[in-house]
Amino acid sequence: MKFITAIIKPFKLDEVREALATLGVSGITVTDVKGFGRQKGHTELYRGAEYVVDFLPKVKVEVAVMAVLLDQAIEAIQKAAQTGKIGDGKIFVWDLEQVVRIRTGEAGEAAV
Repeated sequence: MKFITAIIKPFKLDEVREALATLGVSGITVTDVKGFGRQKGHTELYRGAEYVVDFLPKVKVEVAVMAVLLDQAIEAIQKAAQTGKIGDGKIFVWDLEQVVRIRTGEAGEAAV
């Protein structure tokens, strides 16, 4: 099993969710986050005053998938989240050693 964390632009969330659903991914976790990469933030003008926005709003999508679906899930996230502009985000993948469904006690792939 694999655990995927994708940091994406907020307005791309619905497209990513739909792309994963077409693969049969049954659940995702979404968190509003802030951060920066190569963008390093930007400056904005508000009521005549200029200020620096260091951390940009992003969405963190977390999903557990079977190893056989990993490449398809990565491709689906990448295609759905891509705008072609700086700040599109990143995808991180970890090995997932164990999953347990709290309600039923199911473990492993059955819990995903």
